[in-house]
Amino acid sequence: VQLQASGGGLVQAGDPLRLSCGTSGRTFSRYAMGWFRQAPGKEREFVAVITWGGSRIYYADSVKGRFTISRENDKNTVYLQMNSLKPEDTAVYYCAATKSMTYYTGSYYSLSDTYDYWGQGTQVTVSS
Repeated sequence: VQLQASGGGLVQAGDPLRLSCGTSGRTFSRYAMGWFRQAPGKEREFVAVITWGGSRIYYADSVKGRFTISRENDKNTVYLQMNSLKPEDTAVYYCAATKSMTYYTGSYYSLSDTYDYWGQGTQVTVSS
């Protein structure tokens, strides 16, 4: 599975931004898709995940209520709609894919080691 993230950019605090992650290769709909981010000098952190059918979605507390993850399986694409952006949201955002298993918990999906495939990242910079 090859992942290609796009949509990053420079925005002002409070602005919205939508990231996209397109995939190619194996059947996209069989994978749970996650978004992670890494700010300079910090470890990569979980942002959100959506299971293959969209029935389960989990968010990091820091983005809950502001970010929305969604997917279109017929387009092999997952999205991250980011609203009310804050300067602390500044980071490189990565999309990632892993098997979508019913017994995987939200905590398990929040671990970067859970994911088998990663995109190259897209920079999001939020100015104050």
